[in-house]
Amino acid sequence: MIDIRPFDSLGAADHGWLDARHHFSFASYYEPARMGWGRIRVWNDDTIAPQSGFPPHPHDNMEIVTFVRTGAITHEDSLGNKGRTAAGDVQVMSAGTGITHAEYNVEDEKTTLFQIWILPDSQGEAPGWDQREFPKASRDGGFEILASGTPEADNALSIRADAKVAAATLKAGQTAEWRAAPGRHQYLVAPTGRIKVNGHEAGPRDGVATKDEGVLTVEALEDAEVVLVDSR
Repeated sequence: MIDIRPFDSLGAADHGWLDARHHFSFASYYEPARMGWGRIRVWNDDTIAPQSGFPPHPHDNMEIVTFVRTGAITHEDSLGNKGRTAAGDVQVMSAGTGITHAEYNVEDEKTTLFQIWILPDSQGEAPGWDQREFPKASRDGGFEILASGTPEADNALSIRADAKVAAATLKAGQTAEWRAAPGRHQYLVAPTGRIKVNGHEAGPRDGVATKDEGVLTVEALEDAEVVLVDSR
């Protein structure tokens, strides 16, 4: 099955410094039909104003993946980790037994990012954080796995969930395939460009929920970037 979720149908919250769109129920946005997809619990499409951001706040027992689309985000946490993640790169945080973190846009331009929460396979593990720069050319014309529950096999950042986070950059007319095992869930968003997923058209920032499609063929109708999560 394939369910196209238009950008205009997403939850919305404008805090001035933060313009957020919620693919799933989050904070004051509640939609019983959109409580998650498989192990994916949150997919927020955030625009953060310059010199602003999320002050320190806690999380526990969640895998949080941040894919920066434009600009950069600067991270600090209660474990002493600090780092700047720039456009096209990824950071992961395993909240585990508990972690407090802050995410600031210290740049002079707005930052746009996807923040994706995935339910972990087990609870009560030690928290952790990591980031990685990914060669942009490696995702040209096909999917590159960025974070995975099997990081060694996928040469990716580690998350404690039976899931994979991947991205592809496609020129107009190019296609990329993702092979999906039976019973697993996929959710994908093209932050830029119109695409077709197994013949179903989606616009920029629309959500596409799929299950039991076997092979997903993503065709770029325009130059496009695609971010995908595959989970059980």
